Amino acid sequence: MGRALFCFEEIHVADSSFDIVSKVEHMEIDNALNQAAKELTQRFDFKGTDAKIEWKGDMAVELSASTEERVKAALDVFKEKLIKRQISLKCLDAQDPRSSGKEYKIAAAFKAGISQEQAKKLGKLIRDEGPKAVKTQVMGEELRVTSKSRDDLQAVIALINEADLDFPVQFTNYR
Repeated sequence: MGRALFCFEEIHVADSSFDIVSKVEHMEIDNALNQAAKELTQRFDFKGTDAKIEWKGDMAVELSASTEERVKAALDVFKEKLIKRQISLKCLDAQDPRSSGKEYKIAAAFKAGISQEQAKKLGKLIRDEGPKAVKTQVMGEELRVTSKSRDDLQAVIALINEADLDFPVQFTNYR
């Protein structure tokens, strides 16, 4: 009888990973802005206040109205529309109302991307409280998280979701 030869190759398990990003969908913001603008023209409490909202640049908007109270109310309407479209208010940086001639204005910008400081904060959180086998790497405005165990990655996602961060995060490229 012949012998069967078995060859065992060392199998390397590929690391699983995902990216932590902070992005805002321009189209969703545009939809929220259009809905807010429509509501400002139709609501009775905004009649005669010249309340309006418009784009000022790529990721910035400007709200204006005849009184400080109405421009703040217009901002509240806009925030309400953002929330309905699942856009975190943590990415909205709204200034205080300022007087500009006969009207009051509020400038608001949207922040996207994870800064180096925020990436370090996330990396420290993952190192201190997350599974030990997880590695992090800053890649521009993203943070890549890798591990051999998908369970460890799930634990990191849960950890970050529970953390009280001052910026919104999403998880992409899960492999």
